[in-house]
Amino acid sequence: MDSMTTFTLAGGCFWCLDAIFRQLKGVTASIAGYAEGTAEDASYYTVASGKTGHAESVQVTFDESILPADALLDIYFILHDPTTLNRQGADVGPQYRSAMFYADEAQRQLFEQARTRTESVWNDPIVTEIDPLNAFYPAESEHQDYFANNPANPYCSVVISPKVQKVRQHYAQYFI
Repeated sequence: MDSMTTFTLAGGCFWCLDAIFRQLKGVTASIAGYAEGTAEDASYYTVASGKTGHAESVQVTFDESILPADALLDIYFILHDPTTLNRQGADVGPQYRSAMFYADEAQRQLFEQARTRTESVWNDPIVTEIDPLNAFYPAESEHQDYFANNPANPYCSVVISPKVQKVRQHYAQYFI
């Protein structure tokens, strides 16, 4: 039985998602990129305009025998705020929305179950979209493993590091 799974998830800046996913046991790939949208292709600056409909996303591939899908999805829901529409902190626009893009019916059901589970964690309504995955475009190389490659960047220390610590505190058993 194949235990490898790939999810495409959006939850604000893809640097944050990627930074955490890369530190989890069982993750074999984490690719920052752009999901959905109306343009035939995507790049950082066109997506940053907020006019293409793409969401900054991460495609994370992991071994479910090491990291259960439910655990990865619960981590996803704690590492970003799924109650804010088109916003994560100072990052504002539809490209920063909370969204899960499913590859098949089984993923859609997993995503819906995870969204329902997280309702008890947050006081406000969950706004995370669940949509079919029609397109994913890998981001430019400078956005891959951004957190590890840019430790002196203030965004990494002020925004990403606290998220890593928060998730590590709750899910230490899944970290490398």
